[in-house]
Amino acid sequence: MTRAVLKFSSEDCGICHKMSFYDEKIAKELDLDFVNIKMQDTATYRKYRKVLLSQYPDKADMGWPTYIICDNPEGNFDIVGEVKGGHPKGEFRSRLQAVIS
Repeated sequence: MTRAVLKFSSEDCGICHKMSFYDEKIAKELDLDFVNIKMQDTATYRKYRKVLLSQYPDKADMGWPTYIICDNPEGNFDIVGEVKGGHPKGEFRSRLQAVIS
């Protein structure tokens, strides 16, 4: 079973860009796969769209970025939790740890 962090972000989001300096590194330190999904990258977005829409059917309450932690994101996925919005490195790590423990 693969547990992954799916990061839904936008190219023109400053906070998303700032988080990219450490979000993937923290996910890998916690032994999680990491998939960066920019809304502008239609092929990648289409591949993981079903995960996002199961959590946010109309995308109304999404944060920028939105990190969805799920098992088996490529197939019959199961959402474990999420972290929304920008956070300092330490806080992001503890929020991610809280979701997976």
